[in-house]
Amino acid sequence: MTTRWLFGDQLGPHFVDDHRGPLLMVESTGVFRRRRFHRAKAHLVLSAMRHRAAELGDRLTYVQAETYAEVVRPLASAGDVEVVHPTSYAALGLVERLGCTVLPPRGFATAREDFERWAEGRRGKRLLMEDFYRRARQAHGVLLDGGEPAGGQWNFDHENRQPPPKGADTLGVTEPWWPGEDDIDAQVREDLDRWERDGEVSFIGRDGPRIFPATRRQALRALDHFVEHRLPEFGAHEDAILEGDPWMAHSLVSAPMNLGLLDPLEVVERAEEAYRSGAAPIESVEGFVRQVIGWRDYVWHVYWHMGDGYRRENALAARQRIPQWFAELDGDATDARCLSHTLDRVAEHGWVHHIPRLMVLGSYALQRGWAPAQVTDWFHRAFVDGYDWVMVPNIVGMSQHADGGQMMTKPYTSGGAYINTMSDHCGSCRFDPKVRVGEDACPFSAGYWWFLDRHRERFEGNHRMSRAVRGLDRLKDLAELVEQEDARGNRAP
Repeated sequence: MTTRWLFGDQLGPHFVDDHRGPLLMVESTGVFRRRRFHRAKAHLVLSAMRHRAAELGDRLTYVQAETYAEVVRPLASAGDVEVVHPTSYAALGLVERLGCTVLPPRGFATAREDFERWAEGRRGKRLLMEDFYRRARQAHGVLLDGGEPAGGQWNFDHENRQPPPKGADTLGVTEPWWPGEDDIDAQVREDLDRWERDGEVSFIGRDGPRIFPATRRQALRALDHFVEHRLPEFGAHEDAILEGDPWMAHSLVSAPMNLGLLDPLEVVERAEEAYRSGAAPIESVEGFVRQVIGWRDYVWHVYWHMGDGYRRENALAARQRIPQWFAELDGDATDARCLSHTLDRVAEHGWVHHIPRLMVLGSYALQRGWAPAQVTDWFHRAFVDGYDWVMVPNIVGMSQHADGGQMMTKPYTSGGAYINTMSDHCGSCRFDPKVRVGEDACPFSAGYWWFLDRHRERFEGNHRMSRAVRGLDRLKDLAELVEQEDARGNRAP
């Protein structure tokens, strides 16, 4: 009888509901020896795997081993192991070398074949996420009224870019639902502690009480709570940052979704129900839907469409190493409040929302010229919801503009003015976002012009960047700024 091998991100019912035979799951300690993951991420993944094993009982064989291959090879040699399409090139290569039967991917709204047909039909035009997203909405009948977009427009992004409320410490929304821990979590923590004591593995970040769902039941509770209590407030301030409110109105369901505990279509259906019942406005619901079956699916498909070599793209020839203070999540190393606070949050939770990731961490890496492969690896290891398929397009294609514009028309970076507008960081920072040169110079404001100066020729013909590039000629202190930033290099600001 055929055995179905489940990876640790294939934990929901939709990965087994068509299979009546035996199941296999392998907990590979070698994965943690090879790379330094966030401790909270290691805890979450192992907890989720062991919880799933407990749920499936005798139907599943759960094996702890150094490598996947030593467990699977004897079974696969008999030709009776199948696996749902893995989520990375490395894992896919492994299962193919072992001779496993590979089933189509699950856990995404749009099939790979459908995306490839769409991409081929573009006839060389850029694979715009917005076009893909609209097509997905139509294909799945999401937020449509008589074939037209609910609310009269496809995209409410303009309404969803408001800065934080003036003078507010928090958005004032209900906190997310938090799961409780159990004996399985205690055993995972004990094992991780022992592995560290024995020098077998090491981690970055801290492992506090688990805050992300590790079971299907917990994931559904978290989703329902978000939709009922937080989704109505999600849209307007989804790009805003408040130091006293790490969660804002975000869903925090990316981690359980990427573990396979939730299917994206059930997530957007639940959100649409809130809109149809009048419990949540279209702006919030559309913004959330766009994240789930728009951006998330789009990133998944770009990962496979571009090929495994895409991860090595480096169009801006960025070669600087990530400095140790950043790699180790040392927020105390820098006086730049936005960097310090964000690194502290990542150290504590293994999570911050998309704007600190893109416009603080990613933007700083881009300005400093850090090697995109290193940045990709760091994001993969440091975030609880980070996987290879997630981070390669998000970092190479979007954050670091390393693909030269294949995915995004412009690099996502800014001076300190953006951070000052969209957050409350700058008010408690010793640097001034309006100052470029000198002791009070904001590292982002200086870094932005430093970055543009280094890449002037590349971006002066970019219709979305040409105006900014021309602004270099108006800077009377440009030479002094470049000298200042060249000297600063990778030193913590």
